[in-house]
Amino acid sequence: MATATQERELSGEKAQRIIDAMRVSVAKRGAAGSTFEHVAGEAGVSRGLLHYYFGTKERLLVEVVRRDAEIRIARLDEPLAKAETVDDVIDVLVASLMDLIENEPAFFLLLYELFSAGRRNPEIQHEVGQLFELTRSHVAEVLKAKEREGVLSLRFEAEAIVSYLFAVGDGFALQALSDPSRDNSGALAAGAASARYLLVSE
Repeated sequence: MATATQERELSGEKAQRIIDAMRVSVAKRGAAGSTFEHVAGEAGVSRGLLHYYFGTKERLLVEVVRRDAEIRIARLDEPLAKAETVDDVIDVLVASLMDLIENEPAFFLLLYELFSAGRRNPEIQHEVGQLFELTRSHVAEVLKAKEREGVLSLRFEAEAIVSYLFAVGDGFALQALSDPSRDNSGALAAGAASARYLLVSE
């Protein structure tokens, strides 16, 4: 069955305003408290337009995460392309994660909300799974390119390494956001060391 995001053209200015408004609302109220009424008001559109483009709040959340993931990948592509050593690659990955935690924590709030929604809605679960797969595949191709350049020597399949690193990063973000006062430098160093082990086969 086609989803609302597949059925409607989402490149228009109004659709982008709605997506941006949902992102802002989640940062203010959390995903659960971000109703279509709140989002419509902040976007300056009618609630009917939200239903037209997205159908449900969960599908709107999926689209927000999709756009954020595209931005996240774009931010990784250029610095990773310039990376000349494994340390450069690790620094880019760590900097990207910390930037999201410190400046865009709503990204992770949306992920957790969508995970919960997916447990109740197989369609949402499928969409989120596809989104994760596309992101993993893209970053895996970047790592394979760095391996062909001689920068990396991957210890396992690229897709498996990316899946593990994303899982570690998401878990680290959850702990960091749950207790902002905690010193996470040790955990971050351990994560960087595990990344080095996976990216360099000696």
